[in-house]
Amino acid sequence: MRGGMPKALTFTASVIAILALAACSSGSEGEGKSDSETRVGSPPGAAQSQAPSQEAEAALASYVGKFSLSPGHGTIGSVVTATGTGFPTDATLDIVWQAYTGRWNVDGEKYLGREYGEKLEPMTSVRTDAAGAFEAKITIPEGFGFYHDVRVMQDRVLRNKAAFYVDMEVTISPTSGPVGTPITIEARGIGWRPLQSNWDLIYDNRFTGFISAVSTNGMAKVTIPATGAPGKHIVSILHGSFTFPYMNMQQSPEPDRPTWNFEFTITKGNPVLPQAIDKQSLARDRQEIQAARAGPSIATDWQSGTVGSPITLRGTGFAPNAAVELQWFRVSGNRVGGQGWEENATILGKMTVGGDGSFALPLATLDDLGGDHRIEARVGADKAAQTSYTITPSAAPLSPSSGPVGTTMTIHLKGGGWTETANIYTVVYDNAYIGYSCAFNSQGDITVYLPAVGEPGWHFIDLYPAIYKGKETPGVETFRIPQLSFALDHPGERLPAFRFAFLVTED
Repeated sequence: MRGGMPKALTFTASVIAILALAACSSGSEGEGKSDSETRVGSPPGAAQSQAPSQEAEAALASYVGKFSLSPGHGTIGSVVTATGTGFPTDATLDIVWQAYTGRWNVDGEKYLGREYGEKLEPMTSVRTDAAGAFEAKITIPEGFGFYHDVRVMQDRVLRNKAAFYVDMEVTISPTSGPVGTPITIEARGIGWRPLQSNWDLIYDNRFTGFISAVSTNGMAKVTIPATGAPGKHIVSILHGSFTFPYMNMQQSPEPDRPTWNFEFTITKGNPVLPQAIDKQSLARDRQEIQAARAGPSIATDWQSGTVGSPITLRGTGFAPNAAVELQWFRVSGNRVGGQGWEENATILGKMTVGGDGSFALPLATLDDLGGDHRIEARVGADKAAQTSYTITPSAAPLSPSSGPVGTTMTIHLKGGGWTETANIYTVVYDNAYIGYSCAFNSQGDITVYLPAVGEPGWHFIDLYPAIYKGKETPGVETFRIPQLSFALDHPGERLPAFRFAFLVTED
């Protein structure tokens, strides 16, 4: 592992340290010159954060004394000594941590990037002595990593501040096991700025995918299979704002960002194979029972399910013996053929409700695009009631599951989505990203034909959700590559990944 740490910074009434965050004019790490400067621990621009401007902050600031932190960097949970001198005597001061919050900006089917905001968190209060000095112990909280302000506040006025550098941490577990062993990589203190946010995973010098922590407060957890022959294999974590890893970090605008190289030893023994494919889909959600109300209403017993899973659509409150038509709404079309897409309806069924105004219609989940689908009950030309049902992705068993090199494997998914955050699945072979597949034009069906390659033995194919397109945050490009941190941090829909195993046999 490599990574130098910056020295502690001290702020005085007359000196405020400025951190120049270099960004290349061409939009690539390590090239060009920064066109802006940013105060240590403060957001680089309003477009990426809701934090106050430097002008607004200055209006609420009246700097006095000196304030320092020892040490000036450390991991989450570190205990740090905060020392101040030259402050008002016998005064109560608040020590405040500059935290950040993150969220994915998704508007309907559109992906609009990432949003971050500042959040000030109280750490402790201190009382200055007769000389205007104080000393306090503070503990670095969970959250995003890299630079943060620690502020000294008096009656909501900023009196001084110092920067603390939160060291990012990465661990893997276990460090050995037979082929197929799930390797869990956990990270804490991932940053929120473009040059500190996206991290890439490399397995034996092959690109696997990216790791994000936008909505998880700087924390990430991913799991990959151990692939390859018995012996040592290398799992690397490097930063990469622009899709792929940035390799010469020591020559970058922020050369102190760390990189990690972990060894994993594949041992002899029985392979660790993925769980049955039907167990890899998302668990179904029961529909909440709504309180009875006057007038017609409809609801499914399940809120979500995979293609083919059984549901019952029930209706109550209709006029006795009314004729009801049930309609299912879907989107059809594509983004690239030039004709666009549209929403249309298909008839689920027509029926005459009972004398008590109720009905029950058993169904199999339609073979359709993944995501939310509106269901309407119509009486004559009028919509009487509506509800919704969500289709989630599912996969069929790999076919075939063994054969010599060159055997064509068929990977088949149902319920792929159509939004910019759900309409593709990326394909990873033995932890090497090889391409992506799309579900929109084929109404949720994804069929991939893949030749088996590699030495005799077990090989693993992973399908990960990804972001197809949209408007990404400036300084970040992560379209159409595997999001390894999908389980906790995927924008938009909650989606599963799928893992298959193929046994390459001798010719």
